[in-house]
Amino acid sequence: MRLKIIRIIVVLAFVLIALDLIYVQAIKGKYYFELSTNNRIRVVPLEGKRGRIYDRNGTVLAENRVAYNVTITPQAIEDQDELFAFLSESLGVSRDLLTRRYRRKKHTPFAPVVVAEDIEREKAIVIEENRFRFPSLLVEEGFKRVYPNGENSAHILGYVGKVNQALMQRYKKYGYSPLSDVGKSGVEEFYDLNLRGEAGGYQIEVNSRGQQVRLLSIREPTRGGDIMLTIDSRIQAAAMDVMEDTPGAVIVMDSANGEVLGLASFPDFDPNALVDPKRAKEAGGLFSDPLAPLINRAVSARFPPGSVFKIPVAICALDTGKITQKTTFHCPGYHQVGGIRFGCTYPHGDQNLIEAIAHSCNVYFYRLGLLLGADLLHEYADKFGLGRKTHIDLPYERSGRIPNRTQGILSRRRPWYTGDTLNFVIGQGDVLTTPLQLVRMMATVSRDGVEVAPHIIKAIGGVALTKYDYTRDVKIPKEIFEKTKLGLRATVTDYTGTAHELDNDELFVAGKTGTAQSSPHKEHHAWFVGYAQGREKSVAFCVFLEHGGSSHNAVRLARELMLRLNREGLI
Repeated sequence: MRLKIIRIIVVLAFVLIALDLIYVQAIKGKYYFELSTNNRIRVVPLEGKRGRIYDRNGTVLAENRVAYNVTITPQAIEDQDELFAFLSESLGVSRDLLTRRYRRKKHTPFAPVVVAEDIEREKAIVIEENRFRFPSLLVEEGFKRVYPNGENSAHILGYVGKVNQALMQRYKKYGYSPLSDVGKSGVEEFYDLNLRGEAGGYQIEVNSRGQQVRLLSIREPTRGGDIMLTIDSRIQAAAMDVMEDTPGAVIVMDSANGEVLGLASFPDFDPNALVDPKRAKEAGGLFSDPLAPLINRAVSARFPPGSVFKIPVAICALDTGKITQKTTFHCPGYHQVGGIRFGCTYPHGDQNLIEAIAHSCNVYFYRLGLLLGADLLHEYADKFGLGRKTHIDLPYERSGRIPNRTQGILSRRRPWYTGDTLNFVIGQGDVLTTPLQLVRMMATVSRDGVEVAPHIIKAIGGVALTKYDYTRDVKIPKEIFEKTKLGLRATVTDYTGTAHELDNDELFVAGKTGTAQSSPHKEHHAWFVGYAQGREKSVAFCVFLEHGGSSHNAVRLARELMLRLNREGLI
């Protein structure tokens, strides 16, 4: 009986084994075959080279150099302790740091994990020579982004970085992987799809130890498209130089076509620090710096324009027939509303419009504000695009704010007072614009009401960009602009004009100063926005100093900038 039971057990065991073999081979055979194939076939990615960025004259502003990166394939690890001990010694990096990088970046057993980037060639050779000991190791030859001019053009160019998990969902459909570089700001971000190369790779067969047996296939990566900017790096350098490390922005734009020739923002930063793992501490400091050096103050920050806003006010008053250029108001040094005095810089006496613009007389414009009202002021500010994005081809542009009575009442939850109108008319209160909006406005005025589209790209892949080749007519008579421009020119040529320091025999310059209140405990913002006729082209420009004090400080820098550009034959 016992023998019979044993025989039954043995038979049942063989039956179960047979059924399991049938299941494995017949039913799950395909699955295990694919799993085996996946274990012995490895895909090694080849990074596509990113396109270069040039200035308008062919000067290289962003390029690539070869970089060696160390990766580990988790599935092929034999002895993790020995592996990390070897890497720590070879790279001069602590085991703890390597382990943290590995754990943070590991997602699947078969995907290579980058544990060291941009290592020296000598160290790469040592690791390659020891791959027979560590089949999970691989040194990949990739590319690192380099910005030869450092801080110069940093806010225009931006920088690149790896695709993080938050961005992966957005970029996955374009073929990005966690190892891909992606633009994080500036032109690098706005034109990322044009600049990025298409990745390639090769398939290799490996043995059970992860060692290469043979090459199965290869797909060559393709290079991204090159981009040419409208920027002239010589004008850009001049804009950088005049700022003297003062927070603010400088813009120079071709009035004829909207090509931005120079755009500087301060504080600046070195984009190389943001792509170099060895400068991680410096890069981290940029993000925590209270002065916010990564913000492009020319397009991504908004400020009260102060008296620069008097330009659309003057045009509004002339165009609606409320005044003529000869209309005179008396300035005693203030305008009284109830028990409140709204001040002027000093008593100007009797002023006509041209004199009021040249002297930046607040009282004259208070009177215009009362004649026009908030809604008309809003309408004419909008005609010049103030408070609206210019749609320049840079990311994170802000719109600004131009109030009207309804918005003011809703936002403040109180009636719109006369004092609100008086602040509005001199570019204070709720009025906020970007420096670029004011440059576009000044270009429109200089062209008698023809608005151009500011842009930063001239060509992509050798093909001229025509997207921004358009103009808009603001539909205000030419003679209105001619009268207003008399005041802008007098601002410079009149010996009592607020920008008289800009008067010179070399270059025609006109424009408007602005001193805008900000915080009660900080200096005012200083503005000069103008236009100039050089030997080669007409430009609109802006010098803005954040908490820079008197507008005379902006005028002084504007003079230095314009004379340098003229003497060097750049405009």
